[in-house]
Amino acid sequence: MSVAIENVSKSYGSQKALDNITFTVISGEIVGLIGPNGAGKSTLMKIICALKNPDSGDVKINSQSVRRDFHGLKQHIGYLPENNPLYPDLYVKEYLMHIAGLYKMGKERNKRVHDVIGLTGLSPEKNKKIGALSKGYRQRVGLAQAILHNPDLLILDEPTTGLDPNQIVEIRSLISSLGKEKTVILSTHIMQEVEAICHRVVIMNKGKLIANDLTENISAYSTLDNSTIVIEFSEDTTDDVFNEFSYANTFKKIRPGIWLIETRHDQDIRGELFNYAVKKNLIILSLHKKDKKLEDVFRELTL
Repeated sequence: MSVAIENVSKSYGSQKALDNITFTVISGEIVGLIGPNGAGKSTLMKIICALKNPDSGDVKINSQSVRRDFHGLKQHIGYLPENNPLYPDLYVKEYLMHIAGLYKMGKERNKRVHDVIGLTGLSPEKNKKIGALSKGYRQRVGLAQAILHNPDLLILDEPTTGLDPNQIVEIRSLISSLGKEKTVILSTHIMQEVEAICHRVVIMNKGKLIANDLTENISAYSTLDNSTIVIEFSEDTTDDVFNEFSYANTFKKIRPGIWLIETRHDQDIRGELFNYAVKKNLIILSLHKKDKKLEDVFRELTL
């Protein structure tokens, strides 16, 4: 299920939340939507789900306008909002049965609820009241309701909020698995999450779209011409070890024997470093060029 965001703008009074946003998500793609707080991500997700109307522009799902045909499209959309609204007095299974009833699942309701409880790891908690659950398990309940009706498009706003590291790995695995059959738009502040599971990255800042590319290509958006080398010696070294090395700009010791070396330009100086270490009778345990991570590019583009 494809999604086309076409020249979408939205303001709240004098505050422009979205400024002429345009990009496309192709069917079967997992897209990471990232940006600082206030970038407009949640507003855009609500517009895609027709929970808010844009001031101008449109969102089309499989070429159908969400604004004109939302009732025909909502069966195909699953949405997990950032602030996960639940009924604390209902039991987990009871709540999901209620949601299944709203989707008029009929005879398949029991089986689908059972399957989704297993998929989201809720089996141990299914007979507890939602209000008694930890934040992490409440987040799982929200994800369960988002996928309960087996939608073709998933809109997930901070789906791993409140989860412990083991739970995060499990939910990431689930999202990756769902992405093999569905289109997923995922908003998160966890850059490693985007790098781990997203095919494409869309970066927003102050209501504007500032980057949109495949995850492996996003480092090309960096405008910095420096590069960083990591070198580890077999023993600790003093701060003057690089006094006679002229190929770099800065040297920073991060642990005994391990240094980050920043070059003046984006150049590979590993050969010069190796020769210099031999000259100084230093034994190198490792020597590699540090790739620019999504987090580095994100900070550069949004600060």
